[in-house]
Amino acid sequence: MSDYRLEKLSADTIRVLSAEGVQKAKSGHPGMPMGCADFAFLLWYKYMKHNPKNPKWLGRDRFVLSAGHGSPLLYTLLHLFEYNMPMEELKNFRQWDSKTPGHPEFGHTEGVEVTTGPLGSGFATGVGMAMAAKNFAARTELDKTSLMNNKIYILSSDGCMMEGTTHEAASLAGHLKLDNIICLYDDNSITIEGSTSLAFTENVAMRYEAYGWRVIKIDNANDLSKVDKGLAEALKSDGRPTFVVCKTTIGFGSPNKAGKHSCHGEALGEEEVAATKAKLGMLSNPPFTVPAEVKDFVSKRCQELASEAAKWDKEFQSFLEKNQDSAKLISSLMNKTVPENILQELIKAAPVDKPVATRVSGGMVLNKVADLVPALMGGAADLTPSTKTNIKNTTSFTATDRSGRNFHFGVRELGMGFLANGMVLYGTSIPYSATFFVFSDYMKPALRLAAIQNLHEIYVFTHDSFYVGEDGPTHEPIEQIVMLRTIPGMTVIRPAEANEVAHAWNVALKAKGPVALLLTRQDLEPIPPELVKKIDVSKGAYVLSEDAGFDLVMVATGSEVNLAFKAADLLRKEGRRVRVVSMPCIELFNAQDKSYRDSVLPPSCRKRVTIEAGSTFGWKAFAGDDGLCIGLDHFGASAPYKVLADKFGFTPEKVVSSIKAHFQS
Repeated sequence: MSDYRLEKLSADTIRVLSAEGVQKAKSGHPGMPMGCADFAFLLWYKYMKHNPKNPKWLGRDRFVLSAGHGSPLLYTLLHLFEYNMPMEELKNFRQWDSKTPGHPEFGHTEGVEVTTGPLGSGFATGVGMAMAAKNFAARTELDKTSLMNNKIYILSSDGCMMEGTTHEAASLAGHLKLDNIICLYDDNSITIEGSTSLAFTENVAMRYEAYGWRVIKIDNANDLSKVDKGLAEALKSDGRPTFVVCKTTIGFGSPNKAGKHSCHGEALGEEEVAATKAKLGMLSNPPFTVPAEVKDFVSKRCQELASEAAKWDKEFQSFLEKNQDSAKLISSLMNKTVPENILQELIKAAPVDKPVATRVSGGMVLNKVADLVPALMGGAADLTPSTKTNIKNTTSFTATDRSGRNFHFGVRELGMGFLANGMVLYGTSIPYSATFFVFSDYMKPALRLAAIQNLHEIYVFTHDSFYVGEDGPTHEPIEQIVMLRTIPGMTVIRPAEANEVAHAWNVALKAKGPVALLLTRQDLEPIPPELVKKIDVSKGAYVLSEDAGFDLVMVATGSEVNLAFKAADLLRKEGRRVRVVSMPCIELFNAQDKSYRDSVLPPSCRKRVTIEAGSTFGWKAFAGDDGLCIGLDHFGASAPYKVLADKFGFTPEKVVSSIKAHFQS
């Protein structure tokens, strides 16, 4: 039986490196890494499948540090296990251009699976990874082998448990029986303000049992023998996700600050770091030292991990050779393959023979996408019948059918957003998530983190304006469109009708980051056939119709393009010469060169009108100082949408009156 001497020395090395890194930066959270070092090291050393020589190895388990403030723990693990994390980076913790930012960042630091920081977000993202893993294995028939039995390990904290995000995700994970999740709960009873008893006295273990999780308790997770036994038990799946309560002492190893909130979010202090090193028998070691015994011990294990991965790769290659259909699908899913002629195919699927709501045309186009792009999958927050986002030629993803491409997220918008992020991060899908646009408010943290990580996913937000009507101001989005547009890296597309919907999906499928499609509840007339060839959503805005010698430019998005057309016709009957511009995407338009932007909105034409059924915030950039911004800078009301259109000035006649009054002509 192991005496755990080298394992303990390795864990103590993590403690010292974490304390030293935070101390050098004079900023950070040393307590959590010091408390979790024992079970985290043993997990990485003995139980977790990973390959430091190939951090993106398909057969790996995922490690999600939901308690992202404890980033020194992850960085020291990456260093010890010979990832691309040199000691110099540990010394540069939280400094400019280092690979060791304050909270882990996906795409910035090799070996980091997800950007975490906002508590609970990593947990929910990990659940999304688990869903994607199950789906990928089932659809490719890899579930009939032992190749894809990867686990999603989530290290969570008291703070994570308090956030509602974890409630939403844990509830669904239990319902779906995602037995590939093992959550390690760092139960140290300390938060920044002090003891968790200040605001948090619930029985977390019982809560997770109620969710349908298996709960394992390690009463002292700073005892390696107990940790070893607990982790071994956690791997014995009983068909449910596993929640391991790891009772730790925050700041373990610090003689004067262990167990106290003073080591949660601030450096220990030079004297306490020295005292900690003395207590752990490392006082003679220079700062940022890995004992030779630890280095050799872990290096040997890294060689074993590489050999295990090579064996897996050989078995995987054999599977591909023997299962050509699965191999083809695996390639399509991993590469997120989109046919070159996707736009032409989507245009054929768009209903353009009569007025239809863009949520309806969106649903038809989405189903065509699903036929052509195997990587597409997703669902809604209990609103599929309204958002029209059900994929018809597939089943639903359930506890008994993992192959379905329709996901039922339940009334859990925030959870849904993070789950979709996790699906992207797993690496085998282009997920979409759907709800009413007004409820994008609930999703903001997930939207923001999707943009920070540059995740390619698609949001289908329907019921996109006050035209929701009778449901009233609580359901009528006004300021939400501005919120989305202020998120760096978010592409927001509000198509005018079915043809633009097809173009919008084409853009969304080829994007590099997150894309939001804003779709209507009410029917919209299709763009006249003779003008369809002008459509170019990829440029963000384009001239749809114009008169020679025009002296007025009308810019509209979404449903207001129909309105602009009708208002322009009234003006033309009075002898005015007008240009109508459809601007479905401000971000794409702003990305064009100046010559193109000027060709659409000539600087010489100062009579400009923008029309959008939402906040006018930001539209002055296109209307100019002399222009007119028609929108809604107050909340909506409950009434039939045609009544609201009249009351709010969104009829052709009232638009014309507003234009005449503004320009006094």
